[in-house]
Amino acid sequence: MLDLVIQGGTVIDGTGAPMRPADVGVREGRIAAIAPPGTIDEPTRSTLDAEGRYVVPGFVDLHTHYDAQLFWDPLATPSPFHGVTTVIGGNCGFTLAPLVPEHADYLMRMMARVEGMPLDALSAGLTWDWGGFGEWLDRLDGATAVNAGFLCGHSTLRRVAAGDGETMRRLLHEALDAGALGFSTSRAQTHNDADGEPVPSRFADDDELLGLAACVADHEGTTLEAIVAGCINGFTDDEVELLTALSLVGRRPVNWNVLGVSSLNPAGHERQLAASDAAASRGGRVVALTLPHPMSMRLSFLTGFVLDGLPGWREVIHLPVPERLRALADPGVRDRLAAGAVSPGAGLLRGLARWPVLTFAECFTPATKPYEGRTVGEVAAERDQEPFDALLDVVIADDLRTGLRPPQFGTSDADWALRAQVWRDPRAVIGGSDAGAHLDMMCGAVYSTALLGEAVRQRRLLSWEEAVRLLTDVPARLYGVRERGRVAEGWHADLVVIDPETVGHGPERTATDLPGGAWRLVADAVGVDHVYVNGVAIVRDGQPTGAVPGTLLRSGRDTATVLP
Repeated sequence: MLDLVIQGGTVIDGTGAPMRPADVGVREGRIAAIAPPGTIDEPTRSTLDAEGRYVVPGFVDLHTHYDAQLFWDPLATPSPFHGVTTVIGGNCGFTLAPLVPEHADYLMRMMARVEGMPLDALSAGLTWDWGGFGEWLDRLDGATAVNAGFLCGHSTLRRVAAGDGETMRRLLHEALDAGALGFSTSRAQTHNDADGEPVPSRFADDDELLGLAACVADHEGTTLEAIVAGCINGFTDDEVELLTALSLVGRRPVNWNVLGVSSLNPAGHERQLAASDAAASRGGRVVALTLPHPMSMRLSFLTGFVLDGLPGWREVIHLPVPERLRALADPGVRDRLAAGAVSPGAGLLRGLARWPVLTFAECFTPATKPYEGRTVGEVAAERDQEPFDALLDVVIADDLRTGLRPPQFGTSDADWALRAQVWRDPRAVIGGSDAGAHLDMMCGAVYSTALLGEAVRQRRLLSWEEAVRLLTDVPARLYGVRERGRVAEGWHADLVVIDPETVGHGPERTATDLPGGAWRLVADAVGVDHVYVNGVAIVRDGQPTGAVPGTLLRSGRDTATVLP
């Protein structure tokens, strides 16, 4: 007997093959039959009418930070509402294990600072009493609605090992033996800890990185992820050499995050993708993760993430809040911050210093609430102030909580067309959502419904078959995830039923639903009706079911080795 038959729908199987009307039968978590409509005659416990809907594989998100959230939110919301059934965490060198008690506070505060996870939520939502990476994985095994796998992070290893190379390599081997999917690291200049100092991985030299990358070669089904400074501003020759060397010594693909694409700088992404060509010429593989939609983010002087990358800003942004408020009110400090923001050393971040065009996205006091939705320039003119002064006065009145939104770039037809070229480029993979992180800045989980809603349904830049393949089979194959990412007989029944006439997403909104009363930005999905993981509904009619059928993905068992 079958457990489920999804009947009357149109199957897009994830391989790029043409869509076709078909019924899908599921037994014991796997796809047992894909047959012409009405021809599955085996008895079934449950039937879903999918007429007028597409039945597609669950989406695979390679770059998330759900490491902590899964402990209090097994559904990893809002990702499954947008069709995601498999998430990969442990990116950018940041993981919650291995752990020793004396480093718990540092790791908690580092994650809060660099990945925008509220400290109150991390403190209230986790026990912080595990030890090795395997013990941490065991805590999640059988307790998640989605499939979840994790890389082992360099910064955590380095902190726990006090920088000792031999100890780091031993701990990494132990983590990989326990099921870690690979190794991740970061040299991003925006990655600073709670004290405003570079995160531990940024102190590592190339030999240390290569020694750790070499560890993954000894373990089946593992991979590499690396963030270097040039991911934002353009790779140096040394960074291209390093990415290539990591792939060669680890005998695995290396992916990096995130490739920006803009018609204002049409050659920029080609220079970045040239790193892939350089690696391929020597037998390595370097892959860029890229987002399908225009980047949108909120800035905050409370968390200060990104702002602390401006020259001369870090020392102020990392002051305790009372001292920060006093500093931001000081005319001399304001002059120094304004000068640093437009200095040559600011690089691409200089664009943030166009103060008049920032929008007050959210304000929090009766005095500041009238400014919500208006630009800094408009408010400054009304108050007869310089824009930077008006901005900081409002921020101070809000006790730093003000949400600030830069102008959104990448919305033109030319930008969409250029991004569509990159989506099809084998040197790039759609991903980089950062879902679960930067919760005060953005909701990255919308990447999948953004692609299907605007790029496919509205703009027709891709066929449905192409788009589904890019969200499912392509990322699954990069990480060697076994028997997921396709609607195929014998494969795991990770399935999504979508309405092609309406699929998309709503606007970002604030939700106060984290432990400790903390808040985050979320966005609702539209037209994603049902989501199944291992044959069990985790979303039905757009609502969570409470089921936790997800698999804790372990390297080797659930992933196969992908060579460069």
